[in-house]
Amino acid sequence: MASDVLEAKLESVLPALARVGAVVKFDLGDDGAEILDARSAPAKLVADIDVPPDCTIKITRENLLKLLDGKLDPMLGYTLGRIKVAGSLGVAMKLMGALG
Repeated sequence: MASDVLEAKLESVLPALARVGAVVKFDLGDDGAEILDARSAPAKLVADIDVPPDCTIKITRENLLKLLDGKLDPMLGYTLGRIKVAGSLGVAMKLMGALG
């Protein structure tokens, strides 16, 4: 059930994420992962991809939901260690700008 809620929220922001122009992996730890392919419009969620992600964002499912709902500031989350970024920080900044 929680997975359906998260996927629905991610699907709802896909039009805004097309401008990211990269592959982003949301590493949700024990809850799995969500992969965003925003290399071309429209952006889409994919189960697997044949290229490594440009950016991996390690975040809990709960904090990703808060981020998508606007209840978690991305900079504060990063500063507090609730959001960890591996790979391109530029892509992560574009992603956060598109979500905001």
